[in-house]
Amino acid sequence: MPARNSSLPGGPRRRLPWCGRMMSLTARREPASELCHHAMNLPNSITMSRIAAIPLLIWILSPAFPFHGHGQAGLRGGEQEIIASIVFIIASITDGVDGYLARRRGQITTMGMLLDPLADKLLVSAAYIVLVAYNPRIVPPWIAVLVIGREFLVSGLRSIAATEGFTIEASEIGKLKTVIQIVSVVAAILAHRWDYWLWFPNFHGGFVIGVRFIALTAIYWMTIVSIISAIDYFVGFWKKIDHASERQRRRRVVLSRKAKPSQPSPEHPSRIG
Repeated sequence: MPARNSSLPGGPRRRLPWCGRMMSLTARREPASELCHHAMNLPNSITMSRIAAIPLLIWILSPAFPFHGHGQAGLRGGEQEIIASIVFIIASITDGVDGYLARRRGQITTMGMLLDPLADKLLVSAAYIVLVAYNPRIVPPWIAVLVIGREFLVSGLRSIAATEGFTIEASEIGKLKTVIQIVSVVAAILAHRWDYWLWFPNFHGGFVIGVRFIALTAIYWMTIVSIISAIDYFVGFWKKIDHASERQRRRRVVLSRKAKPSQPSPEHPSRIG
């Protein structure tokens, strides 16, 4: 008797490899080449570089930079602040680059969806924690606690939304918060060395750029926008979870109204035998 094909309903079952199981679970949704593609593609590598930049940023903003015993305040000519600002700006830019490349190249993976928000929150949290010690005049501890708490709140809401089967899209307020966040971190780093910059002093007295003023303004604006963004996320989450609960409630009502299959009545004892 010829062996039956394992793909048929009655065929023998074989244990598929991990990639095959993923293909069977997501059949006709993603091509096999994307499912079996190596996890460390270009977008994920860029995301990993953002995570690797976190200890580098912490080291640059430490007194031990560029080497232990250099001095209590590290480099004294402003190089430390400029290098740290460049590292943070480049790491922040990769946040948009990896997502763009993943969509453009069709390389959206489970690993990327996990690492991308994790890298963002680690970078932001590390930056504000370091700034509390590096420049407490600009970044007091309560602001760092509020910003990090907001990040954990949004992550928790997104996780609950994912388990319920829906997503919370990033709003325009959240995108504005990200831009102000980058400006505030860079300005707070630079304000550790300069209160203001004087550009083109020979041209009508020059142009004064208040670095400290920009840092303070950006920090408090970022705090306000972070609170508004968190409320916006919570309202969006509440609406969707309410709709999902209402759909489940209606489904239970419909199922409960279906007629139960009638069971055959037991035969009379006189008819037995």
